Amino acid sequence: MDDYEHIDLDEILSAPMETAERLALLTSEEAYDVLRLLVTASQEGGSMSRDADRLAKAIAVRIPSEN
Repeated sequence: MDDYEHIDLDEILSAPMETAERLALLTSEEAYDVLRLLVTASQEGGSMSRDADRLAKAIAVRIPSEN
């Protein structure tokens, strides 16, 4: 995930509540994009692969099938 070093996670995680509330709702397309990203990260085997796998499974059971 070296391409994402420029992202400040502390800034994202400390977003004002109103921003966090708006981010809680994703479109179906955004949810599938996040799921694909997490699956890819979990398959890369890096330090975050376990977390990515766990989150991918949690999201997959909450969204309808793409088919």
